[in-house]
Amino acid sequence: MLKRINWKAVLFVVAWVLCLSGLVTLMSFISVKKSGQVCREIKIIIPGTSSFIDRNDVSQLVSQNAGTLVGMPMNEINIHAIEKALKSNPYIREARVYGDMDGVLHLEVDQRQPVLRILNYSNQDFYVDREGYKIPSSVNYTPNVLVANGFIMEGFSGRIDTLRTSVAKDLFKAATFMGNDVLWKDQIEQMYVNEQKEIELIPRVGNHKIVLGTADSLDVKLNNLLIFYKKAIPAVGWDAYKTINIKYSNQIICEKSMSDSNQIKAPAVIAPIQILQKILK
Repeated sequence: MLKRINWKAVLFVVAWVLCLSGLVTLMSFISVKKSGQVCREIKIIIPGTSSFIDRNDVSQLVSQNAGTLVGMPMNEINIHAIEKALKSNPYIREARVYGDMDGVLHLEVDQRQPVLRILNYSNQDFYVDREGYKIPSSVNYTPNVLVANGFIMEGFSGRIDTLRTSVAKDLFKAATFMGNDVLWKDQIEQMYVNEQKEIELIPRVGNHKIVLGTADSLDVKLNNLLIFYKKAIPAVGWDAYKTINIKYSNQIICEKSMSDSNQIKAPAVIAPIQILQKILK
């Protein structure tokens, strides 16, 4: 009769029972220790380099919403309420609050990362973060991002919100694209929206403006501009043109600078391939 007993199965069940019993005992021990533990320290962690907020700002925000936490029993601290209070700050993207067995309350705060600053037609000033949300400007911190102004009708209520207009969405798309490219991040310092709702790029080097149009085919348009910079500009100089129009993906339209204000010169239409052929002759 004993030979029919599956001893491996019995041992497996016994091992699992012992493990579960140990786990329950350990959790009970942790629960008892935590219930008797008071908060002795608050540790604030803000990763990244943005400085919309600092540790003092986070500490003040927590104090205003939860009172004095040091000395309070850990099991009486409303962690979810603190997280909600932190997330109510427009510069905080995500917040995680947790305590450990040593009485340390950890506050991990993830700031929003701006990619664009907009000064709209009504003189409102706000930022757009990398996720496309509008956030307010700050008197304490001015991030080094692209600035866009001109005929921008995108409004801002003062609260976090998504972009509504196609122009603002194009500005965000262009700023994100150029912000991820070392060359264009260094070369383009401003964007301007003209009365035709076209985006114009203002470079750091050269007195010309670059008509981008919309944010469609950005890779093609900016690659055409790069070819133009490499092949045509060395031959004529940075100040030879006052306008470089790249809004058409298959050609570049250049308007020459006027040495004589009384002389009118018609713009020259040049395709990128023709530029290469002309320079290489």
